[in-house]
Amino acid sequence: MNSEFNPADWQDDLPEAFCEPEKPKERNPLAVAPTNSSWTSSLEEQIEEITRRIEATGTDITATYADWLRLGFALVEALGEGGRSYFHRLSRFYSGYNAQEADTQYNNCLKARGHGVTPKSFFQLAKENGINISIKAPKPDKPLPSTDGNDGNAALMETPGPEQMPTFSQELYGHLPDLLEAVVRQANSDEDADVLLLGSIVSFSSCLPKIFGVYGGRQVFPNLFLFVTAPASAGKGRLSLCRRLVQPIHDQLRNTYKAEMDEYRIQKARYEHDKKKDYAAEPPEEPPLRMLIIPANSSATSVYQILSDNGGNALMFETEGDTLANVFASDYGNFSDGFRKAFHHEPISYTRRKDREFVELLRPRLSTVLSGTPRQISALIPDAENGLFSRFIFYYINFKLEWLDVFARIDGSTLDEIFDDIGWSFAHVYQDLEGMPEMEFQFTLDQQHAFNDYYTSLQAGLHSLFGDDIIASVRRLGLITFRIAMVLTALRCHDTGELGSTLLCDDEDFASSMAIARVLIKHTIRVYQELSSAELSKPAAEGTKRKEQFLASLPGMFTTQAFKELATRLHIPEPTAERYIGEWCKKGVLTRIKQGYYERNDKPTENPPKSPQQ
Repeated sequence: MNSEFNPADWQDDLPEAFCEPEKPKERNPLAVAPTNSSWTSSLEEQIEEITRRIEATGTDITATYADWLRLGFALVEALGEGGRSYFHRLSRFYSGYNAQEADTQYNNCLKARGHGVTPKSFFQLAKENGINISIKAPKPDKPLPSTDGNDGNAALMETPGPEQMPTFSQELYGHLPDLLEAVVRQANSDEDADVLLLGSIVSFSSCLPKIFGVYGGRQVFPNLFLFVTAPASAGKGRLSLCRRLVQPIHDQLRNTYKAEMDEYRIQKARYEHDKKKDYAAEPPEEPPLRMLIIPANSSATSVYQILSDNGGNALMFETEGDTLANVFASDYGNFSDGFRKAFHHEPISYTRRKDREFVELLRPRLSTVLSGTPRQISALIPDAENGLFSRFIFYYINFKLEWLDVFARIDGSTLDEIFDDIGWSFAHVYQDLEGMPEMEFQFTLDQQHAFNDYYTSLQAGLHSLFGDDIIASVRRLGLITFRIAMVLTALRCHDTGELGSTLLCDDEDFASSMAIARVLIKHTIRVYQELSSAELSKPAAEGTKRKEQFLASLPGMFTTQAFKELATRLHIPEPTAERYIGEWCKKGVLTRIKQGYYERNDKPTENPPKSPQQ
């Protein structure tokens, strides 16, 4: 694999017609138009199937340089630039695999088109290495339409239907930082790679407190919220592997806390013994409760206290979305307001009951990973107007009726062991970054222009189809994209050792973050449409007539607190109620007398309709 390949050596004896080199379709880091993720032909389906069989057995079909070269030529002839990801996936089983070297080799193969090697060589290589290459004739899938240019309207109109959601990982193979490449190698499909990649990025985002960027004139950190949804048994359970990536950091913090508590108990016992003799003795201070991963099933005060004890930084990781939904529905655990604030690092204040101490978190930095069925999303986020909706990354897994080989193992290791090893590698990255001052992440000027052009077009296109309700999701997806690029750049800079006070986004990481975002907007729209449909299908008292009932139930004069309590009884989200009040003030239905006090301009009925719980 280390031999240098000269394309000219393969062209000397070929007819002139075959020697005209084709300009390779290189990955444009600043391109924002999505690629088509559907199969280009049945041949690619066959290559994908054989590749999966090779990956399942961990077989190296590139043992010699000649075989590696044949593989490259065969994939170029079959798929052109589209074969690059397969070249990486198949080359990685070689002990000396190097992603950059493989990229260079594939580029050379692209330049040397007309080499005489056909796609059949790929199947022959697999067969020579003991892989079964027999394939049943595939059923033709309906191809996913591709978008053209930066037109956000086209991007929406071509969103695939419920039967097939797009993926992005196939565009990212070979272009990710080392730790994330190690993660996606464990995937059993493009969808699985997407889920593992998103779960890893969000988990890692909770452990990069020294890295920030400036977005919209505000300081922002990498922290992200993710909700992976799918029907039961569709594969979302593998998301739990991503927790293992940060478990070593959580364990280190817990061990530190245990050691500090042991010392505290000794000091406390000494104080209790001496305080009668020494009236000036000061009691020892109890150490902060150190941890990274916060249980979702916690009281609001407990969550805020743990955030405070850990410098405002934490991760919430739950494989059942119902857990958090049930907590939000309870009196003791409804911290949804603080949850929304944490996404934007807005201050959270609370009072500790133990010593009646007022505590203020100035820059909370919370990351969240959740998974669950579509019904569990609606339990957590009642409708698309709820402020939580636009703060989440949504990924909708397609259900596939296929049985995976449950006994397949790579190098004799379990997935738990593999992800534990990756987690320990990341723990070293975390320790290195902890010892450094804060670092500012930035886009280059070209990246800023490409980013702004894309989201300007996307916002206009989606607004023309969905109106104002979708705009919050589009705008926050821009922030999410920026944060994803921040995580990729932090990991990339650690790979290269180029860490400094400023982290400039690599074009490759910018391209990857934009590729992810182009797919995520389609998944967001899917969930948005499902939540909207669920809202419209509710009984009149709960759905379309709730607004009228809310207005009819307002007294002649009322306060902000009063209308919020009424909205709660009518199961109207607080942001929605605030929007209704704002609309009625603009239309003259209500008058704001002063801050927090309102008066109706019409005369309410003597006996307004009762709310469902009155």
